[in-house]
Amino acid sequence: MTWDAQTGVLVVGAVALVALVLAVVLAARTGRMKRQYAVLSAADTRASFVEVVARKTAEVEALRDDVAQLADDLRSTQRELQMAIRHVGVVRYDAFGDMGGRMSFSAALVDDHGNGFVLTSVHARSESRSYVKQLRGGMAEVNLSPEESAAVADAVASIPRGHLE
Repeated sequence: MTWDAQTGVLVVGAVALVALVLAVVLAARTGRMKRQYAVLSAADTRASFVEVVARKTAEVEALRDDVAQLADDLRSTQRELQMAIRHVGVVRYDAFGDMGGRMSFSAALVDDHGNGFVLTSVHARSESRSYVKQLRGGMAEVNLSPEESAAVADAVASIPRGHLE
């Protein structure tokens, strides 16, 4: 195989093209590294790379501590919310056949564990009487009227599964 001038020029051209491509790739990588370093050391251009990385690591650790504290606060709030009265069932009815307007009512107010109370107000022509009955786990220690039971059932139905004792 003989080398002539034209083959030599082609080889040199190919080598030059490869060198040019490598130079462009290296320039792009160097530019990207400079931008990343500029982001790291945005505030202090005199700091060494190690100092900048150490500072950024400390900032990340502080953020992790903040996130851990927020997670603890969220769990605490969720536990407190389970004990808040937030499930309500109300049944209105006519306690006496000669009266209309469904002025009597039973209202059950419970937390996520079914703890709370039933408030009943029986309305008559000349008077109104109110009763409160305690609930534990969605159950009363005393007998409930059918209307009170319906109010408790409505309130307990909105409790998330797994919370009722």
